[in-house]
Amino acid sequence: MAKIHPTAIVEDGAVLGEDVAIGPYAHIGPDVKIGNGTTIGQGAIVDGHTTIGEMSQIFPYALVGMKTQDLKYKEGSVSYVEIGNRTVIREFATIHLGTADGEKTVIGDDCLFMAYCHAAHGVILGNHVICSNGVQLAGDVHLQDWAIVGGCCAAHQFVTVGKHSMTGGMVKIRQDSPPYMLVDEEAGNQKVIGVNIVGLTRRGFAKETVQALKEAHRFIYRSGLNRTQALDRVENDIEQLPEIKELVAFYRNSSRGVC
Repeated sequence: MAKIHPTAIVEDGAVLGEDVAIGPYAHIGPDVKIGNGTTIGQGAIVDGHTTIGEMSQIFPYALVGMKTQDLKYKEGSVSYVEIGNRTVIREFATIHLGTADGEKTVIGDDCLFMAYCHAAHGVILGNHVICSNGVQLAGDVHLQDWAIVGGCCAAHQFVTVGKHSMTGGMVKIRQDSPPYMLVDEEAGNQKVIGVNIVGLTRRGFAKETVQALKEAHRFIYRSGLNRTQALDRVENDIEQLPEIKELVAFYRNSSRGVC
């Protein structure tokens, strides 16, 4: 049975799972579905066609399922927010609905979306993603599984941040960031500075895999070869582990270009 504070508003039509807790002055819209064991903090608003999974936490004054700020939005369009299981949305974060009919803004399982972060229309976060305080994600940004983005970063629309990468604080993410790498900023430019060795080691990647990724980084960023030549060397001179294949495919398939 849901625990609803007497000052909270839960509109008719909302679907609440078992052991959901709704804090004081929170507002739950009529098209919202909340999974078992999820908590909604004081003053939080969950509206729109929003689905939240099980055992997630929406902290005080977060706003989930608000109408997109995209000026292309047409009144009456039906779009969605989907949040997975065991995900934490911290204070004053904002997560907006999609723009076009059927478009989804998605935050996966086991994510941490810290205070004052923003996810615009069509943003997709994979699983185990961390966005530190104040991260601002423009429309249609994609953060792949296990990506970590440092505080106050701002991501240009349509960029992709690769899996198991880590981005330093206050970086302007203008181009795609490759998987498995560390990204920071130098003289105002987004820059790959090395392999995310600590993160990969903590997650149990084999030493051979980390070494192969270090060799790939050397070819791509330190050999003096152009990008095409460097990727050819990576394919021909390094054992084609799954992570190496994914890295090469990421560069070849990027529509915005990789930093």
